[in-house]
Amino acid sequence: MERAAVTGEEDRILRNWTPLILRSILIVSSVVMTFGIAQTLAVAPGFYVRRFHAIQRGQLHVRESLPQLIEEMRHGDPHGIMIIGLYLLTLVPLVRVAFTFVLFLKERDMIYVIATAYVLTALVVGTLLGRIG
Repeated sequence: MERAAVTGEEDRILRNWTPLILRSILIVSSVVMTFGIAQTLAVAPGFYVRRFHAIQRGQLHVRESLPQLIEEMRHGDPHGIMIIGLYLLTLVPLVRVAFTFVLFLKERDMIYVIATAYVLTALVVGTLLGRIG
């Protein structure tokens, strides 16, 4: 009987914390991106237009590393702020599927564990390929 109580408490915690964490990530991402938009309008209103035209002309093929983007964000660069906000937004589906995977794993529902592991792997690989490729 004690095992059932512990499992019920773990499930309650997992089911209560999942939406809280997802909302928190979404709110932080929204705040960061809103700040990035405000910075763009205040500091460099034509930044993305110039960047878009440079890409059209084939003059821009720059890959920025995460530490470089964090440094740009620290200095108030609108582009760095927006990209970090998008990275944070990317965490929402990843975290949701990871929590679902843990829940199915705890319930020992192997069909859903396998399906969720497949989806989680696809999300992680897709995110990495999007950053690498």
